[in-house]
Amino acid sequence: MRIVSLLPSATEILFALGRGNDVVAVSHECDYPPAARSLPRATASRIDSRLSSGQIDERVKSLSAAGEPLYEIDGALIARLAPDLIVTQSQCEVCAVRYADVVTLVGMHAELAATKVVALNPHSIDDLLADIQRLGEAAGAESASRLLVRQLTARIGAVHAAAAHLLPAERPRTLCLEWLDPPMAAGHWTPQLIAWAGGESILAVPGVPSPYVDWQEVQAADPDVILIACCGFDLSRSRREAATLESLTCWRDLRAVRTGRVFVLDGNSYLNRCGPRLVDTLELFASWLQPSLFGSPVAATLAEGVAWSRLATTPRD
Repeated sequence: MRIVSLLPSATEILFALGRGNDVVAVSHECDYPPAARSLPRATASRIDSRLSSGQIDERVKSLSAAGEPLYEIDGALIARLAPDLIVTQSQCEVCAVRYADVVTLVGMHAELAATKVVALNPHSIDDLLADIQRLGEAAGAESASRLLVRQLTARIGAVHAAAAHLLPAERPRTLCLEWLDPPMAAGHWTPQLIAWAGGESILAVPGVPSPYVDWQEVQAADPDVILIACCGFDLSRSRREAATLESLTCWRDLRAVRTGRVFVLDGNSYLNRCGPRLVDTLELFASWLQPSLFGSPVAATLAEGVAWSRLATTPRD
């Protein structure tokens, strides 16, 4: 089978299912596992990621208002590869190529007449598990998908069960921000991860797209813990973005900042993609929110300074 994956989370799932050798092209964002980095790139972004967060947000809004795509697809490459399966998404036009554009592309090329298109649309961890099974069926890896789902479900269950007895007062009120200028609270699966890890998610609703918030709302909510996981940014870029928060009048008065409970995460790898590594993130969240219940994750990839860091705040004069 020949597979083109236009979604980083789908690429991760396919490799986890043992179908990495069948993947013949990926999106420009597919960088995990490392073997995916050497594959041909079938998409490109129309937005320069070197822009500031505020400029990126304005560019996204401008293109979206004009009905223009944020990404380009290399139709000639995909037609030449003539894949049996293309995996894309129908969840978010900001995150990856649009489903409608993929369908149009397939319809334009005779070489793709027999190509099947599978679109993922996850909003929760249950959706992730279902998507693993769907991709397993589409890629001829049903047994591997069932095994992976069992393994992930067991790890999720262990965290959930350990935190289930916590009283509301024992759950830190937790705000996860997936963008800082303007601020956005992380929705979809993130509130679910926070709840399972022993926290109380605020300013976002499980299974619902991430809402814009303002700093007055953040100040009024005064969270116990703040998680910063900028969408599409690695740890280094997220730390640079987070450092700008000290210029906010309210920042150092927030409870989470005063108590040193602000964590910066490589959101591009561990939160923004609805893939298997979200279970790693659940275990990491648990170690932050309920350190007396959960030890630090043993995986070296989740170590401080590799996947995350605490945000140090300059003391007031």
